[in-house]
Amino acid sequence: MDLGTLLIPAGVLGVVTVLSSLRLLYEYQRGVVFRLGKLVRARGPGLIWLLPFGIERMRKMDLRIVALDIPPQDTITKDNVSVTVNAVVYFRVADPSKAVVEIEDYYFATSQLAQTTLRSVIGQSELDELLADRDRINDVVRTIIDQGTDSWGVEVTSVEIKDIGLPQEMKRAMARQAEAERERRAKVISADGEYQASAKLALAADVIRAHPAALQLRFLQTVVEIAAENNSTTLFPIPIDMFAPFLEKATGVKRGGFPSSDEGEGEGGSPRLALPDGAAREELAEAARAALGLGETPRREKEPVAGEPPRVDDGATED
Repeated sequence: MDLGTLLIPAGVLGVVTVLSSLRLLYEYQRGVVFRLGKLVRARGPGLIWLLPFGIERMRKMDLRIVALDIPPQDTITKDNVSVTVNAVVYFRVADPSKAVVEIEDYYFATSQLAQTTLRSVIGQSELDELLADRDRINDVVRTIIDQGTDSWGVEVTSVEIKDIGLPQEMKRAMARQAEAERERRAKVISADGEYQASAKLALAADVIRAHPAALQLRFLQTVVEIAAENNSTTLFPIPIDMFAPFLEKATGVKRGGFPSSDEGEGEGGSPRLALPDGAAREELAEAARAALGLGETPRREKEPVAGEPPRVDDGATED
């Protein structure tokens, strides 16, 4: 047989063998190479060549971040509240060789570790802490899972709790608590407003006491406000001091018995009336009614003098 005839098939076989030993790896892939069953190293990315005839074999590993969904976990918090928690874990293969050699299925193992860790951390936390300090719970779960998967060549980047399911009774109790807290705040704000308003009213009272005309102006403003509405009755306040001259003229008592600004005060800070000693109060009252146009009041019968028989009115008239 001619030598050239033998070299052609051998060359073709060699080319086919070389081409079949070439592997193409993308940027996010690495190839873990085994030579006769022994780990060599991780290769890639790009075009790599393996020893033919099964001497070297390669297993591809993806280095991209994986989002692992943790199914809802029924657990009990530290304060004995049943909750249902689900989360998502983000991890990636940091060492392809360890992920192939150290663990059979790193994806399944990471999922199981995340579930057990989440249940454990929730069981050591109270409900209020779980609801208010979720970021800290996420960091604790991530740290524990990352420490457990470090020997597998897996790096956990973050853990996020998606939802916390509560029983309906607990939701209603929390709603009542929130409503009571809102009512407490509303009462405190209302009381604070009343306190500030009372302080302003006290200052206004001091101004009106120093300037009595301000009270009359306030009365007129009130009348304007009342008259603006559709009503048939208007109350017009009149200061009683306006009738003092008429009562003084009718009774002869100074200012009709009303106190003046230059007079002192009686006991307990009340104004002292200007009634003289021995004044006839009945006559003063009748004069006040007459001045106000309230009509006359029936006179009381004069009390009988001691020793004098009572007078009997038989309806007869003298001739």
